[in-house]
Amino acid sequence: MTKLNALTFAAFSLGFGTAFAHGDEEHAAPRTFDARKVEPTDFGQEGNPKKVTKTIKVDMTDTMRFTPSDVTVKRGETVKFVVHNDGKVLHEMVLGTKEAIAEHAELMKRLPEMGHADANMAHVKPGKSGEIVWQFTKSGEFNFACLQPGHFEAGMVGKVVVK
Repeated sequence: MTKLNALTFAAFSLGFGTAFAHGDEEHAAPRTFDARKVEPTDFGQEGNPKKVTKTIKVDMTDTMRFTPSDVTVKRGETVKFVVHNDGKVLHEMVLGTKEAIAEHAELMKRLPEMGHADANMAHVKPGKSGEIVWQFTKSGEFNFACLQPGHFEAGMVGKVVVK
């Protein structure tokens, strides 16, 4: 029982400090690119803003849709997504594999105020814009989604095809 209490306390302590960061980009420090801290993933890695080769504007709306909902890029390209929230509620764009997005969506159902501000996501208040700079290092089909409560379930998803 002591181990369980210790684990519960540790989990609570780790999550408490950032519990309110998700959903409010003002709580997240502005990202600065540091090549030493770039971590490869199954769908690419944080891109160097100085090496952007393509810019894609993505609009988010309260109809729970992204426009465009499908984009195509070349493997190796560093893409800057300029994400604009045309709605009246908070939206976000999170890049990932289909499995990672679904897993993250389930986690958000259990912990909707969970804090995180990774390179593959932009939280955008109504009327504002955000950016994601991402290098697609692997070919395949990947996803993006809004993981605000109810948005993913309402179909706020898109696809990135990397050729």
